[in-house]
Amino acid sequence: MTEIFEKLVSYLHYPFVRYALIVGVLIALCSSLLGVTLVLKRFSFIGDGLSHVAFGAMAIAAILNFTNDMPFVMVVTIICAVLLLRTGQNTKIKGDAAVAMISVGALAIGYLLMNIFSTSSNLSGDVCSTLFGSTSILTLTKSEVYICAALSVIVVAVFILFYNKIFAVTFDENFAIATGTKASAYNLCIAVIVAVIIVLAMNLVGSLLISALVIFPALSAMRLFKSFKSVTICSAVLSVVCSLSGILISILFGTPVGSTIVAVQIAAFAVFYILGLIIGGAKK
Repeated sequence: MTEIFEKLVSYLHYPFVRYALIVGVLIALCSSLLGVTLVLKRFSFIGDGLSHVAFGAMAIAAILNFTNDMPFVMVVTIICAVLLLRTGQNTKIKGDAAVAMISVGALAIGYLLMNIFSTSSNLSGDVCSTLFGSTSILTLTKSEVYICAALSVIVVAVFILFYNKIFAVTFDENFAIATGTKASAYNLCIAVIVAVIIVLAMNLVGSLLISALVIFPALSAMRLFKSFKSVTICSAVLSVVCSLSGILISILFGTPVGSTIVAVQIAAFAVFYILGLIIGGAKK
C-alpha cells in the first residue's frame, strides 16, 4: 500500500497527470448534472445517439486533416442534437426510433469513411481508441484544459441558472407549459448541453462508453435518495469520485481509462443498490 501511495504521489508531480485529473473531474461533474433529467425523462440513450454522431464527425475531421477537430465535432453534434429533439417530437417517428436512426447511421457512415479515405496504417487501433477511449486524456495541453474548463463552467452555470425550469420540464412538461414555461426551449437547451458534454467526454471514455457517465451516477443515487435535488447532488459527487478513482487506477496499473472508470461506476452502483435494499428493508 505504501508503494502504491508513493508511486501515486510521484505521478502527481507530472503536469499531464494533473491535467487529466482536472479534465476528468470537470467532465464527470457536467455529465452527472443532466443524467438525472435524462433518466427521468426516459431519454437516457440520447447520450449513445450523440456519441455515435460525434464519432462520425471525428471521422470526417480526420479525413479533412483538421489540426483541431473539437470545434467541428462540437458544431455537428449540437446540430444533430437539435435534429434529434425535433425528430423525436414527430408523431410518426418516436424518440427512441429517432435516436436509433441517427446514431446507427452516423456510426456506420463514420466507419465507412474512415475505411475509404483513411491514411492511417493502424485503422483498427484508431477506431478502437475512439470507441472505447484512448490515452489522449494523458496528453492534454494546457490550452485544451482551459477550453474544457471554460465549457464546463458554462454547462454548470446554465444548469444552476435554469435549475427550477429544468426541474419543472423534467417532472411534468405539460404542467410546465400550462404555467407559461417554454418547455421546447428548455428541452433544446438540455439537448445542446448534452451535446457539449458528449464531445468533452470523447477523449475520456470513448464514444461507446459515454452513456455510463450520464446514467450510472443518476441510477446509483436514486437507490438511496428520492428528491430531485438530493439525487442530483449525490450523482455529481459520486460521478466525480468514480472518475477520479478510475483515472488513478488506470495510471497506476496501466488499464484503459474509459473502461476502468465504467468498471468503478458499476461497482458503485452495486454498492448503492445493496444499501438501498438494506435501508428499504429496515424502514419496513
